[in-house]
Amino acid sequence: MSGGGAGGGGAQPAGPDGERYRANLQGELDGASLYRALAQAEPNPAVAEVYRRLAAVEDAHAELWRRQLAAIGQPPGAHRPGWRSRMLGLLARRFGPDFVLPVVHTLERADSSQYDAQPEAVAARLPQAERSHAHIVQALAARASAGVPGSVLGRIEGRHRSGGNTLRAAVLGANDGLVSNLSLVAGVAGAAGDTRTVLVTGLAGLVAGACSMAMGEWLSVTSSRELYRAQIATEKDELEQAPEEEKAELVLIYQSKGLSQAQAQALADRLMARPDTALDTLAREELGIDPQQLGGSAASAAAVSFGLFALGALFPVAPLALLDGRPALVGAIASSAAALFAIGAATSLFTGRHPLFAGSRQLAIGLGAAAITYGLGRLIGVNLGG
Repeated sequence: MSGGGAGGGGAQPAGPDGERYRANLQGELDGASLYRALAQAEPNPAVAEVYRRLAAVEDAHAELWRRQLAAIGQPPGAHRPGWRSRMLGLLARRFGPDFVLPVVHTLERADSSQYDAQPEAVAARLPQAERSHAHIVQALAARASAGVPGSVLGRIEGRHRSGGNTLRAAVLGANDGLVSNLSLVAGVAGAAGDTRTVLVTGLAGLVAGACSMAMGEWLSVTSSRELYRAQIATEKDELEQAPEEEKAELVLIYQSKGLSQAQAQALADRLMARPDTALDTLAREELGIDPQQLGGSAASAAAVSFGLFALGALFPVAPLALLDGRPALVGAIASSAAALFAIGAATSLFTGRHPLFAGSRQLAIGLGAAAITYGLGRLIGVNLGG
């Protein structure tokens, strides 16, 4: 994971190489710290061991950059994990590793080629090591006495992301409510300066928008669940009417995973002896569907969507309920601006951009949208009043 470090005092100026070595060292230390946090938060001992091994790999890489700094007469200096690693570790400890794993995977993938053009890293085979984490996970799973479920390996490697990124969804859900309701409030304020009218409009926008988002999410999840049920029912019919063809599919599936034909055939025979298990396996392996989850609860998804949108939409409304006149509008803009910057900074967790840049960009976009609707409201108000 990328990180930056300021040059420290030494016998020689840090120079471009020194700055690069420090940035690499910081990135490796960030990765090691984060993997250790994931290991502490992981309830499965085998998976926690995977995280600890990954942390050890990052520590070994960090040692390389300490040696490179020493070779040019530069002390490594004191380093501590960056804000992004600390925040992700805190979220992992609070909500569990699954909450942040998609973000971790995105950042790792973005940084996977950072060593390709660095001769010191290439000589130490760091590019290959960075790309081989998935193979390390598989090797550890094969050697672990308790074993690591395949689904766990999938989520660590970032392959199973059908559930979406929870953290990203939470941030963007609140952002939708904030920007849309701020724009609505600004437009009405431009047309009619009466605080009570603007407040009622903002509350109506909050409820209407949250209900719309919740209904859309409920319909989306419900439709997906119905589709999954239909696909599983079709697979069940095929299993009953053409068992040999379905067994052949199982054989091919397991051969594609590296088993020999004899091993795949034996495993398929055992599965076919238990139709329910065979159907569950075919649903997971062929259709990519977990029959136990079916995409999750529609009611829970709707409730979360409602809450996130309402939370964001509350920022432009709250000052209007507490203040009157121009101070109320100024307060609405100020609270919204603070929330816009915070949301933008939060997006840097999974984009890798600097939080100041991400927050400022989000602030400019949100206030720009509000300025446009305010101007349109002002224009309409003048024309209707004139």
